Amino acid sequence: MTPKGSDRIQFDFELDGVRYRPTLKRIPSEGNLRRARKQLEEIKARIANGTFCFAEEFPDYRDLGEVIGTGKRRTCNDVFDEFIKRCESRMEKHDLAFATLDSYRKILDAIWRPAIGAHDFESIKYSTLVKIADARSIGKKTYNSIISPLRSAFLYGYRDHPEKHNPATGLKGFRITKKDRPVVDPFSIGEAEALIAAIHRDWGEAQGNYDEFRFFTGLRPSEQIALQVADCDLVQGKVSFTKARVMARDKDRTKTSEDRLVELSPRALQVLKRHPALRAELKLQGKVDHEDLFFKDDGTPIRNLQYPWIRWKKTLQKMKVRYREPYNARHASVSWNLMVGKNPLWVAKQHGHSVQTMLEVYAAWTEGAKEADVEAIRQAMQSSPRMPARIEKPTALIPLRSPEFGTDLALEGGGITVSDGNPKENTGGERGIRTLEGLLTLTPLAGVRLRPLGHLSVPGKNTCGPGA
Repeated sequence: MTPKGSDRIQFDFELDGVRYRPTLKRIPSEGNLRRARKQLEEIKARIANGTFCFAEEFPDYRDLGEVIGTGKRRTCNDVFDEFIKRCESRMEKHDLAFATLDSYRKILDAIWRPAIGAHDFESIKYSTLVKIADARSIGKKTYNSIISPLRSAFLYGYRDHPEKHNPATGLKGFRITKKDRPVVDPFSIGEAEALIAAIHRDWGEAQGNYDEFRFFTGLRPSEQIALQVADCDLVQGKVSFTKARVMARDKDRTKTSEDRLVELSPRALQVLKRHPALRAELKLQGKVDHEDLFFKDDGTPIRNLQYPWIRWKKTLQKMKVRYREPYNARHASVSWNLMVGKNPLWVAKQHGHSVQTMLEVYAAWTEGAKEADVEAIRQAMQSSPRMPARIEKPTALIPLRSPEFGTDLALEGGGITVSDGNPKENTGGERGIRTLEGLLTLTPLAGVRLRPLGHLSVPGKNTCGPGA
């Protein structure tokens, strides 16, 4: 790069193996030469990553028509491709989850490529983007999911042009309020025991152990299917959680990226003590050749949440119980622990929540429980009830009484009274709530008698906050 006469500065670089020496009309002063050197460095960097446009940089070049690649400007598809490659690189370095990458790719392919993929990237306007996003009749969460990868891709693309305005920065997501989050709908202890017994009866010990364990540990589904034998310490009665399995892929971290050591209740420990016998039996038959703790009937690992969800759903439909997603077993476990007087800080730590979540989401469900209700939960956590050989269908479908908690349902023999409702479709995937930040004082819960869960079965009556 040198002065060219008294009013021009000449650049010198190679593009596609051809040397070019274009000039710009600038007085070759010391300041202009310094800025030109910086511009030349940026040109070479863009040539290296394939984003350099000769016509844009030197529009008055006299032989512009003969320049190789002249006029080739990046389309939105080009930027999307580059962005996805960057995300793949991050995933390989364990800096991005596979589920996130898969979501980015699907949304860009389904929504944004058909609409703007062939358009010149730098000519896209904010009004175009917002029109595409607003054209769909969708909820807040889905809207936010659609614009998130688009904003990330445009942010990536405009890093080559920091001096230009990125129109995607104007796309704002909706604020998700408490009412927008999934409803927390725990099971009463009576409903849970009935469901556990029915799953054991319908699907056998492998599936029965899986669902019984989830009720009395409150694990996230993605954490439970990733558990391995080595994670369990039967002597200490503890299980270590350091990983998860999402979309049939193993992750080396949990949902919150925090490892935790969970203390098992006697009931959960009972499950773990009898489960190895089944595993050993299948291993002798050559059906188990892995270290996963839970598995299917044939001994193969549970790779995705669809498998246990289908069975869960079928059993609930057969029982004619109001449908609730499997994640509500976790909600039930948290609520039960609070009802029997466990310290909220301990409960939060065990389940991977913040104390704020304990106070805002769960504590309100547990006020005013009768001593008999609390005792029923306490007994269930200690040992399995003596369930009848066959659980009869309920003779009457009536809602549980409010405000009493539904644990006055018989746990031994007799009919089981449950509420009725329409089962809804669900993919069985993990959802949950984002872990909230900050800690609140535990004083408000000290000595407070907590409200029952029995009213949960009253159709159309639910005041709970977001899922957790």
